[in-house]
Amino acid sequence: MPVGLCVATAAKTAFIAATAFSLSWVHSVEKTEWREDWTIRGNALVLAQARVKGSGAGMEPGTDARLEDGWWVWTPQLPPQREMRLAASGATVSAWELCHEGGCMQLGAKAGEEARLWSCDEPAD
Repeated sequence: MPVGLCVATAAKTAFIAATAFSLSWVHSVEKTEWREDWTIRGNALVLAQARVKGSGAGMEPGTDARLEDGWWVWTPQLPPQREMRLAASGATVSAWELCHEGGCMQLGAKAGEEARLWSCDEPAD
């Protein structure tokens, strides 16, 4: 079975047939956009690259960051993750945006709308 991304919210669980995706959001204090590129390897989510449009409180670029087209870009040193939980405090100015080859979706637009992401097998029909 093909491996993809499962996304669970309070409303439903969705399977996304993708081996890579990006997450982006706007920082609640600095109002600066942050983006991360992730890949799916086996049963883990691997952070491949991070980008931020500036720096500030809690938004320091990595030590190997380089400036590209107005973005600080670097490769974070984070071990593979079995899952991610995206909290939604309601204090941010935007939802999480998850994009993949097939399109984009917003997660956590309202306070308390947590989302969980993990690598999973395509469900059988």
